Amino acid sequence: MNRLGAVTSPYLLQHAQNPVDWWPWCPEAFEEARRRDVPVLISIGYSSCHWCHVMARESFEDLAVAAQLNSDFVAVKVDREERPDVDAVYMTATQAMTGQGGWPMTVFATPDGVPFFCGTYFAKDDFGRLMTSVTSAWRDQRADVVAQGAAVVQAIGGAQLVGGPTAPISAELLDAAAAGLAGEQDDTYGGFGGAPKFPPHMNLLFLLRQHERTGSAESLEIVRHAAEQMARGGIYDQLAGGFARYAVDARWVVPHFEKMLYDNALLLRAYTQVWRLTGDTLARRIADETAAFLVRDLGTPQGGLASALDADTDGVEGLTYAWTPDQLTEALGAADGAWAADLFRVTADGTFEHGRSVLVLARDIDEADPALVERWQDVRRRLLAVRAQRPQPARDDKVVASWNGLAITALAEYGVLTADRAILDAAVALAGVLADRHLVDGRLRRVSRDGVVGDPAGVLEDHGCVAEAFLAVYQVTAEPRWLDLAKQLLDVALDRFPSGKGGFYDTADDAEELLTRPADATDNATPSGTSAICAALVGYAALSGETSYREAADAALATLGPLISGHPRFAGYAAAVAEAALAGPYEIAVATTDPADPLVAAVYRHAPGGSVIVTGEPDRAGVPLLAGRPLREGAATAYVCRGFVCEHPVTTAAELAGRFTRTGKRV
Repeated sequence: MNRLGAVTSPYLLQHAQNPVDWWPWCPEAFEEARRRDVPVLISIGYSSCHWCHVMARESFEDLAVAAQLNSDFVAVKVDREERPDVDAVYMTATQAMTGQGGWPMTVFATPDGVPFFCGTYFAKDDFGRLMTSVTSAWRDQRADVVAQGAAVVQAIGGAQLVGGPTAPISAELLDAAAAGLAGEQDDTYGGFGGAPKFPPHMNLLFLLRQHERTGSAESLEIVRHAAEQMARGGIYDQLAGGFARYAVDARWVVPHFEKMLYDNALLLRAYTQVWRLTGDTLARRIADETAAFLVRDLGTPQGGLASALDADTDGVEGLTYAWTPDQLTEALGAADGAWAADLFRVTADGTFEHGRSVLVLARDIDEADPALVERWQDVRRRLLAVRAQRPQPARDDKVVASWNGLAITALAEYGVLTADRAILDAAVALAGVLADRHLVDGRLRRVSRDGVVGDPAGVLEDHGCVAEAFLAVYQVTAEPRWLDLAKQLLDVALDRFPSGKGGFYDTADDAEELLTRPADATDNATPSGTSAICAALVGYAALSGETSYREAADAALATLGPLISGHPRFAGYAAAVAEAALAGPYEIAVATTDPADPLVAAVYRHAPGGSVIVTGEPDRAGVPLLAGRPLREGAATAYVCRGFVCEHPVTTAAELAGRFTRTGKRV
């Protein structure tokens, strides 16, 4: 076992018995490279990454490749999910050198960590030739290598600059962003762009909020169409629930099979809101199943949610999930097997590899005759039981703070809208894990595993997503502890992460010093740190009445304005937060002595996305929104406010609905 045997990262542990003499990311690795006067290979990936596994099998488990690597380099392995700061720096370098990026990321660097050659996946023979060329260049053309590295550092330093143009958030800017997304929509299959196609969860959240503000039927239809196509596609697990990371085709049929916590958390929010606004049966089912998947399949014994399920099973992609017609017949019998093959579009030729098919939902069955629905559900149960006997994908069981924060917010929103007490309890328990385990000496740590917190410091994304999660739990519990904890995280962010020009860096000013200090404002697989911290700042200001936090949010949102207007596909969360800020957001207090009062449920149904909502007894200690908000004639009373200035209170659902000018069916 090499040096990775003592780490906590599941990804690094996958490489602990490689013949490669791996080092984890640490100063000692670079000191060793200086001592030996050799370059450093920095290999970055994550545990559920299919092509990371392929390169590991082909190269890092090969004795000859390992011998060459050990002889001529110091090899450093990095888990991008534990160290997003390291990943961001070298991803920027890779994109600057090659015009693209991805994982596994393969970077050759000087002993000072300066990259001079970057790439992604290399087949075994290509990788061997590349190592030979790099070794030769290091030995015979050192000056050129060092000069190239210096040029890369200069380029990525410019790419990470903060303090560019700003654009204050306005209705016109957000409507232009919605129009831009409409122009990029795939009218046939939903979503945006072509293959590979990623679930546009954050764009869907934005468009739903834009629809609520404007009544835009087009924005709602874009969301509804994408949500339906994804739910019927192979990117969605038609048996157990949960979404895969992305589809390799434009029709959502064949996924890369890894299931990521962050995707499912963000998609749970989107499908919950689609159901709230439209009453769509399919959207409600997908929300139900996704919430169940998060808690059931990603919950860890020590608390917290695991990061991902692997793309591969025993080294074979899709082994657990794909089917042939004969396998359906064997599992279900001839009649039900043929029926299931038609329903799930399983063909003799197959839609995947080796004559196998990924299950899709080819028929509109959610609102079919009850007998058909029962048959479908029975077939699903029986197929899932058979599938459970197959080899299962590995699980990356590290707990990432920001991703758990996204899940807590999603579960809390789903729980209050569906009155699911078990899911609400799960959200509160998860928040407790982050508060009790990941907050160490007043600072947030990014990861834990097996109940033990890791060393990597929380980045801006962690502070924003966890603060937003604490605010979500505060709203469903009215317990002041969560408001105080959110303030603690936001104060750290405002003290340690600001750029001085309205925006934020992704790492704290006392974090490990890297080649550059990352500052990426784009929303990609997850909300950017700046988008996430803006969401929490807007929410905290609305819940507490402390206007300085709103001022910080407005300044940061202005730095995101040009991105929202110019590249809305990569600013979905920023735009969703901006919609909430533009709306006020609405601050809604329900004074009541009965949490089950119908007015409480009505508030959650009718309040626009991004609103903050607190319910409880009038003048409850530690709950500013309930201060001075009495019952009216002994009845539950809703106060709809903005900036702590309230309209006339209401006591009925009909009066409440009239406070909001929106379109769409309500559940």
